[in-house]
Amino acid sequence: MWVYWILLVLLLLAVLRRFFWSSSSPNPFSVDCRRPPAPLVTDKDIRKKVLKKAFSSAKVPENLDAIVIGSGIGGLGTAVLLSKAGKRVLVLEQHGKAGGCCHTFKKQGFEFDVGIHYIGRMHEESLTRFVVDQLTEGQLQWNKMPSVFDAVVLGEPGNGGTYRLHSGKKEYTEELKKQFPDEAEAIDKFVELVEKMAHGITHMTLLKMMPVTLAKFLSRTGLLAWFSPFFKMVSRSVTDVVNELTTNQELRAVLSYIFPTYGVLPDRASFCLHAILVDHFFEGGWYPQGGPSEIAFHTIPVIEQAGGAVLTKAAVQRILVNAEGKACGVSVKKGQGLVDVFAPVVISDAGIFNTYERLLPEEIRASHGIKTQLRMVDHSLAGFSVFIGVRGSKEELGLEGTNYFIYPHNNLDKVMNRFLSASKEEAVDHNPVLFVTSPSSKDPTWQERYPDKSTLCIIGFARYEWFEEWKDETVQKRGADYESLKSAITESILKTVMKLYPRIKDNIECVSAGTPLTNQHYIAAPTGEMYGADHSISRMKAEAVAILRPQTPVPNLFLTGRKGLKCGS
Repeated sequence: MWVYWILLVLLLLAVLRRFFWSSSSPNPFSVDCRRPPAPLVTDKDIRKKVLKKAFSSAKVPENLDAIVIGSGIGGLGTAVLLSKAGKRVLVLEQHGKAGGCCHTFKKQGFEFDVGIHYIGRMHEESLTRFVVDQLTEGQLQWNKMPSVFDAVVLGEPGNGGTYRLHSGKKEYTEELKKQFPDEAEAIDKFVELVEKMAHGITHMTLLKMMPVTLAKFLSRTGLLAWFSPFFKMVSRSVTDVVNELTTNQELRAVLSYIFPTYGVLPDRASFCLHAILVDHFFEGGWYPQGGPSEIAFHTIPVIEQAGGAVLTKAAVQRILVNAEGKACGVSVKKGQGLVDVFAPVVISDAGIFNTYERLLPEEIRASHGIKTQLRMVDHSLAGFSVFIGVRGSKEELGLEGTNYFIYPHNNLDKVMNRFLSASKEEAVDHNPVLFVTSPSSKDPTWQERYPDKSTLCIIGFARYEWFEEWKDETVQKRGADYESLKSAITESILKTVMKLYPRIKDNIECVSAGTPLTNQHYIAAPTGEMYGADHSISRMKAEAVAILRPQTPVPNLFLTGRKGLKCGS
């Protein structure tokens, strides 16, 4: 979903420029700033100086133009664009390392990524590649994943059916037909619908740019649906559309498989959102060389060159609002006290729930505008992650650059609904979906940096309620019962992964797991959610799209990023 994120960041910049700064501000893309890529920096001390610059009052630049809360790709991207427009921006990150879901962590000599598993449309001359190259001045390099970028396993790995998705629209279609030779017509109709609906991403962006009153008028009169096939179809679920195309249950599952990348069950997800994701990966997937932390490593210097800064261990406690009701700065926790930092504009990449329910003053939270927006959103599903460090190269272990989506049954809605309604005791051995990826197999620099080592990352779903009783306990000190539950789920997941990659069994050296409480602690997800606000059908409807925009009901306060606007991948 980087295409959508990029459009929204550009929209945010346009809004800021229109309302707060003169038209003489430089165009951030007026000059091609790409440089020949420098060698990959692996020196720990050099990287630490960029990614782990801890907050102090002395490090806050003077005469700030904007403060950004959160250093995810939404926050960093917005800050870079503003920096290129001549603005001085301070980015504040509550974690000890910048990058949000782009950061990596190390354990027992292994490096693991946490959020950027693959990105589509990163080919040369694409809009996504152009913008990212400008944001990083051409320093971030991308590796194309194998032709089979995704594979779907229905049933037990090794015994169930495996269906492979190929990069390139023509190849995607033809190879799918080979795997379902009697379903050519359904596959053609699916691809045609995906392409038609994917164009609606521009309709969504335009709707956010026009006055809210006009957007409501177009929506309530039906004119919008008449003009836009996207909004005409936005209320139809993935399950409904796919079931109309075919009666083949295996094909239905394959056409719906990608729903974990936006976190909504097929029977609750708009086919339009689904189409945007499928279309995003028609040309395959790409992975950042050197790992996702390279994204932050190459954007932060651009912010600093303009006089700004990106500071970590800077937990924002509240957004400051002046007597006129305008956002004017933030209070940052430092030791036992607070440090107030002021700027004429505040941009939050902390998510709509954190921003509205935790950071704003109580009297503003109670305002009609804030309440209206909060009624339009719910928390998305929480995630459970397992990170595996393995001794040996990808060739020795049989690991692939292909991502695997593993489902125990071809009725995806049924298995997911059953899982989410279960108790934690019942759910331990019944993982309804696992996303399995090998970051080390996708990165050509890996073996040079970590010889004779490989990694796997597994993402599944979980309910926050299963872990909520330990939410107030100190991280890594939550007690035996918590660790027992986490270990039981982890062991169940490992059994499935070892059926997919049996050669890892006797070579595992490191296993680390993250629960919804881990997400809550490290990326400030209020209920451990993976995608911020839920991307259900109701959130995709025209009025919600129009109202949930970068501008907020609080003057000078804006939202950016996937947690507040749309999901990532």
